[in-house]
Amino acid sequence: MKILIVEDKQELLNSISEYLSNNSCLCDTADNIYTAREKIAMFEYDCIILDLTLPVGDGLSILKELKMNKAKAGVLIISAKDSLDDKLIGLELGADDYLTKPFHLPELAARVHAINRRRSFEGNDIISIDKISINIQDMHVETSNGSIDLTRKEYDLLMYFVSNKNRVVTKESILDYLWGEHTNITDNFDLIYVHIKNLRKKLTDKGCPDYINAVYGVGYRFSVPKNSNAA
Repeated sequence: MKILIVEDKQELLNSISEYLSNNSCLCDTADNIYTAREKIAMFEYDCIILDLTLPVGDGLSILKELKMNKAKAGVLIISAKDSLDDKLIGLELGADDYLTKPFHLPELAARVHAINRRRSFEGNDIISIDKISINIQDMHVETSNGSIDLTRKEYDLLMYFVSNKNRVVTKESILDYLWGEHTNITDNFDLIYVHIKNLRKKLTDKGCPDYINAVYGVGYRFSVPKNSNAA
């Protein structure tokens, strides 16, 4: 998952980012409303962790903007405000969940993953597509010919393709999804080509069709061949 964490307390921001980064998430951060708006405009997120109390403005204004723009990102509010009215306002404005500070990081991670399952995979922990079965809880990929050992980036790439099945995704969007704020670590798409080549080989070596089709001049499309038995 690609996550934006909006929190003005630097120590908490760093703790959340570090914990989620070690739990299958790619994290961007913002410690003020202006940076948050800029990143939301630039990048596409699966979930936004949103503090309500920020130095200038408040998280509710960001939530209103997300709803107005029909953003697909899930939203988890984190706040020291624990009144019922505050929770109801946040949820009525479109937040998916509300977590009161202080909280335990494992609970935060569990709620983020639950939001992603509800929004992207209809609440399922197991995703089945044709010959592939993915357990998103433990990042395990299985085929009828056995499990596939993927690197973190290969797994993230597979999940991005699966989440966008039958859609054309650009090379730029893949680069952004895999590296986010750190996209400038590379000035070309060589890394994408390498990861796609390796992912293709690992899937086909286990008897899967070549699901990843290049769309000339644009990017790639992940789709199940018509002669295959789709689940």
